[in-house]
Amino acid sequence: MLRRALPARERSLRSHALCVQLARSGLLARARRIACFWPNDAEVDLSALFPRLWQTGKQVYLPVIAGSRLWFAPFRHDTPLADNRFGIPEPAIGRRHACPLLALDIVLMPLVAFDGQGNRLGMGGGYYDRTFAQRAHRTHLRRPLLVGTAFTFQRREHIDARSWDVRLDAAITEAGLEWLR
Repeated sequence: MLRRALPARERSLRSHALCVQLARSGLLARARRIACFWPNDAEVDLSALFPRLWQTGKQVYLPVIAGSRLWFAPFRHDTPLADNRFGIPEPAIGRRHACPLLALDIVLMPLVAFDGQGNRLGMGGGYYDRTFAQRAHRTHLRRPLLVGTAFTFQRREHIDARSWDVRLDAAITEAGLEWLR
């Protein structure tokens, strides 16, 4: 995988540039509840964005694995974290604090690859696909907005989609925001 081959310093610089692009894009301006993720396996690191989101009154959420799906827990600088079964830190708080999926404005998702039609490859667990499967049945309400985060070299000409794959609305890279489909 190409992102694993990036030296740590290069990955950090590209992640920072992506966070700058995201802040400048206007995408977050009206959003109040934003789901992010903790980087794993050389994924984009969004942590530079967290303080800016908190300072502007945004509520930040991180995914928590529950069975075969995700729920989203509130995340602040002082939120206790615990590693899940994959070694990824998650908020160590009860599910009673979960944000309903339709209350999220934007979900920033990690990617292995994406294409211009909104098709994406994740890490193969299907957690985001199962969690947001109901979006395929809604034609009017498109909440939350699903935005893939990736480095520019992760964009592909075409990705074969499966019937259960949930498509992205947009992707953000260090080069900027791209609306898909």
